[in-house]
Amino acid sequence: MITQHAPALARQRARRYDLRRLDHKAIELGQHRDLAPQLHRRLEDYLRFATDPRVPFDNNPAERDIRMVKIKQKVSGCLRTLPGAQDFAAMRSYLSTAAKHGRRPFDVLTELTSGNVWIPATS
Repeated sequence: MITQHAPALARQRARRYDLRRLDHKAIELGQHRDLAPQLHRRLEDYLRFATDPRVPFDNNPAERDIRMVKIKQKVSGCLRTLPGAQDFAAMRSYLSTAAKHGRRPFDVLTELTSGNVWIPATS
């Protein structure tokens, strides 16, 4: 649960990284000078994982979801038609969402073919 002290706590933890020094280095690198101001503007978003245990530290689940598409491209060479690619993406998204909600893919597909569409509960 996010408390009223969460923004202050995020700022306190961010001080450890001394963003002023990061800003100076970003300007020295030239092409990366937009990074430090963006970090300053969205500091609470970038450090949300430190105050909210529901937020993952990294984006591994998102990368895992993309991996199957890349494997499909590597094995078959490409997704041949746009409708075929859209169908593949919709099916992967449906199965991935079901797995994240603790549902087995086979059970969800079986229910889907019998006319019982599983829709995740909103939080």
